[in-house]
Amino acid sequence: MSKILDQKIALITGGSRGIGAAIVKRLAREGANVALTYSNSPERAREVVAAAEALGVKAIAIQADSANTEAVTAAVERTVVEFGGLDILVNNAGVLAVAPLEEFKLEDFDRTVAVNIRAVFVATQAAARHMKDGGRIINIGSTNAERMPFAGGGVYAMSKSALQGLAQGLARDLGPRGITINNVQPGPVNTEMNPEDGAFAEMLKKINAMPRYGTAEEIAGMVAYLAGPEAGYVTGASLMIDGGFSA
Repeated sequence: MSKILDQKIALITGGSRGIGAAIVKRLAREGANVALTYSNSPERAREVVAAAEALGVKAIAIQADSANTEAVTAAVERTVVEFGGLDILVNNAGVLAVAPLEEFKLEDFDRTVAVNIRAVFVATQAAARHMKDGGRIINIGSTNAERMPFAGGGVYAMSKSALQGLAQGLARDLGPRGITINNVQPGPVNTEMNPEDGAFAEMLKKINAMPRYGTAEEIAGMVAYLAGPEAGYVTGASLMIDGGFSA
């Protein structure tokens, strides 16, 4: 069977666990050679690389803290050197800090902006210098960009809302080259950071139109679609995959 991303080259930031790891494996399954970044989990990164290689593609892991601008740029450059180009960038790395307004630490604010917004711009800018016409840039946002139903999440929601404006604006820069840029906006997804069991999870399930958590593989499926040839006319969009959380 033909694979929709055969011989494409993809970089996924924050690809050693959760949604990022699922994206790495799905793009590899579709035939893409994959690079992933990780911050502090080399063992998990190696496991994801091994899983991708088992699917018959090339894979590498690159240590890079997304809060470090130089590290983000270097990850893009290394991917290009190792694989000979770059076709797909998935800006997945993100952080979540939740606290009451009066207690929210400024250093948490700054790191949220650095990882969730600045790193996306830096990686996108660096990748665009190497992408040929028809490249794909996909940001992992959040349904909280449009709905934050509990206190303490304002800074996180702000960071994900910023990606909506960024994608819309950069779609104009990149459109003449046939490069698309879109956001995927998950709702509650079963990961280590946000497990589907517990009091907090039960509260979120009650908000959803579909009273369950999503899976990382479901998010990866939407990313694979946006990375593929059938999504060539989709750009500047923020696509919900949230079980009706924002409905």
